[in-house]
Amino acid sequence: MKVLLHIATFACFFLIGCTRTEGTLDIRGKILDEYTEKGIPQREVIIKSLILSDNKYIPSDVGRFCTDSSGHFSYKMKKNKGAYLYKFIFVGDSDYAISSEEIILPELEKNSKYLSFYLTKLIDFTIKIERCSKTPLYDTLYVSWKTNDIDGTTMYPYKLTNLGVAPENGFRWIGGKVKSVIETKTLMNKKTIICWELLRNGKKKEILDTILCEKDVNNCVNFRY
Repeated sequence: MKVLLHIATFACFFLIGCTRTEGTLDIRGKILDEYTEKGIPQREVIIKSLILSDNKYIPSDVGRFCTDSSGHFSYKMKKNKGAYLYKFIFVGDSDYAISSEEIILPELEKNSKYLSFYLTKLIDFTIKIERCSKTPLYDTLYVSWKTNDIDGTTMYPYKLTNLGVAPENGFRWIGGKVKSVIETKTLMNKKTIICWELLRNGKKKEILDTILCEKDVNNCVNFRY
């Protein structure tokens, strides 16, 4: 975000003399599936302006619109005075995760009639955990996962099923008979990294698993300890 901040700031000041930040802007374009390149119908988009103040961006509402049945859109956008950066937020659901893209105003004006945005589809992902060891009695396991540096628990809701002891404070299992299943979704064709932290006999061991979740495949990671 800091790199983007510096780039956007430099670009904005460079072009400030020839860009008006008031009035309206007619924007047109399409929202496409990254994998199939087909239009995504009825996708809701929220626009916010980002105004630089005290070395940080302050968001302000601009408006919202939806794509038509073919994934195209046409919208008259109100420009906010003093805003040289705009954020397009693509509302998520069970098919696509929430995502966003930031565009500086000069680029937005230049490409206003042929904007294209690509979204990554969500796909089922399962994590299975089982404790086989009987000693020590109180070893502790933590688990977390990320895709594109996005915390998996914030990307999509999860369902946790415990056939043994339940975890404490999120995904932390302490001793006992552990047999749990986490069902969720992640980004298709993107690497998902699962991090296991096992505390046993006073020592901490970190184990990383990587999975590329694909269509029509049983995307599942098993961990036994």
